Amino acid sequence: MSDLKKVLVLCTGNSCRSHLAEALINARLGERWHASSAGTTPAGYVHPKAIQVLSEIGIQHEGQSKSTDEYRDAYF
Repeated sequence: MSDLKKVLVLCTGNSCRSHLAEALINARLGERWHASSAGTTPAGYVHPKAIQVLSEIGIQHEGQSKSTDEYRDAYF
């Protein structure tokens, strides 16, 4: 049985803040935590500045803007 904990980071557009949090959690706490992110009104893209900031601190992130509907039946 895995002790990996899961967290869903939510925001409105799922284009910046929630992606930053998802990427940071997975990069820094990935041995114990797995993060996903979603938005109530997804923008359809990840903001280029979010990708740039993550890249500047050595984190690769190629996420997609997702709706909370994609996680309707998921357990966190």
